[in-house]
Amino acid sequence: MGLFQISQVRLRLVDETKIMKDILPRQVRRLIEELAKLPGIGPKSASRLVFYLLSRPKTRSDELGEAILNLKNNLKKCQRCFNIAEKEFCPICEDLNRNSNLIMIVESALDVIALEKSREYRGVYHILGGVIKPIEGIGPDELQIRELLERVRENRELEEVILATNPNLEGEATAMYLAKKISDLAKKSGRKILVTRIARGLPVGADLEYADEVTLSRALEGRREFIHTPDS
Repeated sequence: MGLFQISQVRLRLVDETKIMKDILPRQVRRLIEELAKLPGIGPKSASRLVFYLLSRPKTRSDELGEAILNLKNNLKKCQRCFNIAEKEFCPICEDLNRNSNLIMIVESALDVIALEKSREYRGVYHILGGVIKPIEGIGPDELQIRELLERVRENRELEEVILATNPNLEGEATAMYLAKKISDLAKKSGRKILVTRIARGLPVGADLEYADEVTLSRALEGRREFIHTPDS
């Protein structure tokens, strides 16, 4: 795209903004602007959503508004795995039929939902809250890694830890870091804890939340031991 075309696009955006300001009420403009800030929603999609709500009965807007207002008021993080929960512990951690001696480490709550759809996993989870990204100032202390190591230390019956961070550069680096920490902890306590990495059923660079059930099922079935290279 040349400079002239870029200039034309910018002019159109300025014109659209001016038109919206001239003809739309302030509360309509504000809602469009707020919705447009959400991931995957641009100004046009936001406008369509707002005008859809305007076309529906007021009760529909009231229900949506109430749901948004209560979203964070009635939710908390699970005290054990850091999943979203309504009580001290999430439903997975409270489920006595789950294998608490098998912990899968994931980046976010969305990954838990994706993996649960596979119906292959019956252990528990630990949500890191992201991955290590030194360039962005995100180190181990900014994630739920200390709490994970504490869970590993306290559970003397722990058999396996599955590293299910996303198969990208940051996810792999985080998995290597965790594998070393867990292996060192197990060695110091004289225990054998199997550390595995989720199999390559997932394409490199992909996110767990976008994977289908079959791919996730195969990835779980083909997991392997994750071996880190000892410091020389």
